[in-house]
Amino acid sequence: MEPENLTRVSEFVLLGLSEEPDLQTLLFGLFLSMYLITVLGNLLIILAVSSDSHLHTPMYFFLSNLSFVDICFTSTTVPKMLVNIQTQSKVITYGGCITQMYFFILFGTLDNFLLTVMAYDRFVAICHPLHYTVIMHPRLCVQLVLLSWIMSVLNALLESLMALRLSFCADLQIPHFFCELNHMIQLACSDTFANNIVIYFVAVLVGGGPLTGILYSYSKIVSCIRAMPSAQGKYKAFSTFASHLSVVSLFYCTMLGVYLSSPATHNAHSSATASVLYTVVTPMLNPFIYSLRNKDIKGALKRSFEITVQKGRSS
Repeated sequence: MEPENLTRVSEFVLLGLSEEPDLQTLLFGLFLSMYLITVLGNLLIILAVSSDSHLHTPMYFFLSNLSFVDICFTSTTVPKMLVNIQTQSKVITYGGCITQMYFFILFGTLDNFLLTVMAYDRFVAICHPLHYTVIMHPRLCVQLVLLSWIMSVLNALLESLMALRLSFCADLQIPHFFCELNHMIQLACSDTFANNIVIYFVAVLVGGGPLTGILYSYSKIVSCIRAMPSAQGKYKAFSTFASHLSVVSLFYCTMLGVYLSSPATHNAHSSATASVLYTVVTPMLNPFIYSLRNKDIKGALKRSFEITVQKGRSS
C-alpha cells in the first residue's frame, strides 16, 4: 500500500453487538446488570478472604487475586460499551483503543496464569497433602502471583507496541464492542506479518503453556484420587478442585470456541457476540461457582455480615 493512501488515525468506531436502535436499551440494562453482579460478587469473595483468618491459605489467596483480576478484566470493556450506548456514540480515540487493548490483554493473560497457579496448588494439596504447607509457603505464593503479573505485563506491552507500528486506511470500523487485537490487525493497511508471527508465538507460549500445565496437574490429580482407598476420601479430594475445574472449563472452552470458530465462520458479529461469554459471563459466574458449594466462603460472608449488623446496632 502506498504511503499516500494511509491516514493518520485519531479514532476508531466500535460497531458493538448490534446496530438496531430498539435493542440498545435492552443491551444497556443487560450488560449493566451483569457488570454490577460481577463487581459485587468478586468483591464479596475478596472481602470474605481478607476478613476471615481461616481463609488465609494459599488456595483462597489465589482466589482473591483471581477475583480482583476478573473485576479489572470486565472493567476494561463493559463500562466503555455502556457509555457508548448511553451517549449513542461509538467512537473511541486511538489512544483509548490502544490503552483498552493493553489492559484487556494484561488481565486476560493474568487470568490464564492465575488459573494455572491454582491448578498447581490443587495438585500439591491432593497429591502431596503432608508436604502442602511446606511446599506452598506464603513466600512462594507471593512469588507465583508476582511472576504472573510480570509475564502478563510484558506480554501486553509487546502486543501493544506491535499494534502501534500499524498504519490504517479510511475504514476504521471495528466490528466488536471493544478494541480487539485481531480486528485491529485486519483493519491495517501496512504489513502485518510480524504482528501475526507475534500473535501465534504468544498463543503457543502464553496460551498453550499454561493450558498444558493445567491438564498435566489434572491428570496427576485424577490419578491420585483413583488411588485413594476410601470413597469418602475420593469425594473430599474431588470436591476441593471441582470448582477450579468448572472455572477452567468455562474460561478455556468459551475462549477457544471464539478464536477457533471465527476463522471458519468469518462472521465478525457472531465472534463479538460469542466473546461476551469469556469477557463478561465467565467473570460473573466465577464467584457463584466458588461460593455456592464452598462452606468456608459462605461461613466467612455470614460472619462478616453478622459483625456489620452488630456494629450498626451498637452505633
